Amino acid sequence: MKVFKLFTLALFLMLFTSQAFAWGQLGHYLIGYMAERQMKSSVAKKVEKVLYPMSLGRSGTWMDEIRSDRAYDYATTWHYLTSKNGEYDPNIQEKTGDAYEAIIRLKNELKAGGLSAEEEAEKLKMLIHMVEDIHQPLHVGTGEDRGGNDVKIEFFGQPTNLHALWDSGMIDRQGMSYTEMGNELFRRITPELQQKYRSATMQDWLKEAVDLRGAVYDLPENRRISYAYMYHNFKIAEERMIAASVRLAQILEEIYG
Repeated sequence: MKVFKLFTLALFLMLFTSQAFAWGQLGHYLIGYMAERQMKSSVAKKVEKVLYPMSLGRSGTWMDEIRSDRAYDYATTWHYLTSKNGEYDPNIQEKTGDAYEAIIRLKNELKAGGLSAEEEAEKLKMLIHMVEDIHQPLHVGTGEDRGGNDVKIEFFGQPTNLHALWDSGMIDRQGMSYTEMGNELFRRITPELQQKYRSATMQDWLKEAVDLRGAVYDLPENRRISYAYMYHNFKIAEERMIAASVRLAQILEEIYG
């Protein structure tokens, strides 16, 4: 019985802390799902061939799953970056790399080609994940609270942290599947909106995240979050996932188009 209780506690902690990695599974799935619907069919087929047997949506979670494999420790810091005012300063990033430089590097390596099938699949799955991650506002951190992980809150009475709330808490609260939510958000993607997101540079992505900090960190004094915070901020999470899907589709077309 004691062993069972310890195992249950360990499982709970694993599931709880996994929320602090990035967009939760649902977020990654629906961003990939929307991106796939925006890509040219010829590009979608090439991407599918590289990732097979994984789908584009499923591939977005792979980089979180390999955290348990020490062989990939080198990529631990590639999920995020630090930006004080929307700028990219390599001098304040982790010495082992960050999402900004890793996205550019992997994109160039994939465009150059000459990779084995396994290398190409792994690099592509990492690129997909990081493009999605960097659109979660707290993955462009202040450098002071581990991207909101140190900001303890209650969400509808359950203890969590601000980062986990944005990764998955608000999304899971909707009670929708990734296809249901993806279809709903996809309806908002107009040619004008695509052009707006596609014309932005990666430097603009950072500015977008920093500009959202006021809303993200606008917490009640008691740190108890429920309907009011959701009402004002879930629309931001939706917009960020839409933007990520547009830009992911754009990058994949640049590589495989």
